[in-house]
Amino acid sequence: MENSIEQRLAELGARKTEARAAGGERAIERHKAKGRMTARERVEYLLDEGTFQELDMLARHHATGMGLDQSRPYTDGVITGYGEIDGRRVCVFSQDFTVFGGALGESHGEKIHKVMDLAVSMGLPVIGLNDGGGARIQEGVAGLDAYGGIFFRNVRASGVVPQISVILGPCAGGAVYSPAITDFTIMVKDQSHMFITGPDVVKAVTGENVTLEELGGALTHATKSGVAGFVYPDEKTALDEVRFLLSFLPSNNLEEPPRLLSGDPADRACPELRDIMPDSPNQPYDMKKVIAAVVDDGDYTEVHAAFAAQITCGFARIDGYSVGIVANQPQVLAGVLDIDSSEKAARFVRTCDAFNIPLVSFVDVPGFLPGVSEEYDGIIRRGAKLLYAFCEATVPRVSVITRKAYGGAYVVMNSKSIGADFAFAWPSSEIAVMGAAGAVEIVHRRELAAADDPAALRHQLIDEYTERYSSPFIAAERGFIDDVIDPAETRAVLSRSLNLLRSKREDLPKRKHGNIPL
Repeated sequence: MENSIEQRLAELGARKTEARAAGGERAIERHKAKGRMTARERVEYLLDEGTFQELDMLARHHATGMGLDQSRPYTDGVITGYGEIDGRRVCVFSQDFTVFGGALGESHGEKIHKVMDLAVSMGLPVIGLNDGGGARIQEGVAGLDAYGGIFFRNVRASGVVPQISVILGPCAGGAVYSPAITDFTIMVKDQSHMFITGPDVVKAVTGENVTLEELGGALTHATKSGVAGFVYPDEKTALDEVRFLLSFLPSNNLEEPPRLLSGDPADRACPELRDIMPDSPNQPYDMKKVIAAVVDDGDYTEVHAAFAAQITCGFARIDGYSVGIVANQPQVLAGVLDIDSSEKAARFVRTCDAFNIPLVSFVDVPGFLPGVSEEYDGIIRRGAKLLYAFCEATVPRVSVITRKAYGGAYVVMNSKSIGADFAFAWPSSEIAVMGAAGAVEIVHRRELAAADDPAALRHQLIDEYTERYSSPFIAAERGFIDDVIDPAETRAVLSRSLNLLRSKREDLPKRKHGNIPL
C-alpha cells in the first residue's frame, strides 16, 4: 500500500508538472520572447503570494478529429481558481495563449463556467485575464455553446459581484462580448486587441484598409469606441491597477466597499477653491483640480479618461469611504453633455449604484450639444440614459453646482428634482433655463432692436436676468438647492452629508426590471 501511495504521488507530481508547462517549452519561450508573462505567471503576480488554489488543473478536452486526438494538454488552455488580493478572496481565470492560442473549446469553457458559478455562490469578484483567439474551430458548435454559457453567467453576475476583464493579447470574434458585459475592461498599449472581425475580413467585405492597432488596439478602444475603461503601458502595471481598482469595490452587492483611512481630515478646508473660478463665465478651468482638492489626499482614479472627456467619472475616497465622482469638465467642449458623455456617465452611475458606492456630482454644464448629427444619432434617447441612471440610483447622492447649470442638462446632472439627497451650490453658480445672454436675446428681442444703445441695454438686461433668475440664492429660497456654500467648505460639507446618508435605505417599486432607453 505504501509503495502504491508513493507511486500515485509521483504520478500526480508528473501530471501537474506537465500541466504547468502545458503549451510546451518552445511555445512558452516564444511567448516570453515577446515580453509577455505566461498565464500562470499573471495569476501569481496578481494574487497575494501563496494564496492561489488552482481548480481543474488536470482537465483535458474530449474532442476528436482535425488533429485534436494527438494533442490533449492539461488545463485545456485556461488557468482557473481562487485566491486573495489584499486579503480579500477573488476568483480568477487566465487564458493560456501557448495552448491552442488560448482558443476556447468545450472543456476550456466549462472550467470558466465553474469558477464563475463559484464566484457568484460565494459572493466574490471575478477577474478574467483574456489572451485567446476566439472559439476553437476544431470543436465547432461545442465551443460556441461554451461561449454562450460564459455570456449567460456574465449577465447573471452583473450587479451581483464585480467583474473585471483584462485584455492581455487578442480577444476576437464572439469572445469580445464577455468583456463588453463586465463592469471594467482593462487593456495594454500595443499588446491588447479586440475586434469582431479582423483587418483581413474588413478589407474583403468593405474594401477598407486598416491595421490591427487602428482597428482594435487599446488606444482605439480608449478614445473612439469607449470599450476600454483603462489603458496601461505594460501588463504588470495593468495587474497592479486591478488590485487598486478592487480596493474601491465591495466583494458583492450585499456588502459595503472597504474603508481605507489615509489621515486626511474629513473637515479639511479647501481655500484654493475660492480662486479656481475664472473671472469670465466663458473661460474654462480644470474640474479635476476641484475633485483633487476635495477628495482624500487628492487621489482620483478616472474611468474612461480618454473617451468623452467633457465629462469625468471615477473613484475617490472622502473620509476613507469610496465615492463615485461624476463631473462636467469645462476644459473640453465647455462640459456640454452629448451622446457619448451621457452614455459613459450613465454606465458609471449604474455601476456605483449596483455596488453601494455613493455618488457625488460636480456640475458645470451649459446644456446638451446641439446639432443635426446629435439629433439624428439619438441624443434624445441616448441622453436619457443618464437621466434614467440617476433616477434609478438608490445610493446616497450629493450634488455640488460650481458654475453653470442650464436647462435640461441641469436636471439630468443629479438635481434634487430627480432624487439627489442633497444639492449645494457655490456663489459663482448660475441655475437657469439658459444663460443670461441667450435669454435676453430671446425675451427682449424687440426692445434691443428698438434701443438707441443696444449694447448698454443688453448689458443691463443681462445683469437683471442674472440677479432675478439665475442666482443660486433664488434656487436656495425655493429649496431647489439645500445651501449656498463657501467653496473652501466643500470637502467638509460633502463629508458630513455622506456620513449622514450612510444609513440611507431606499427600495424601488417591485418589478422585474425597468426599461432603460437603450
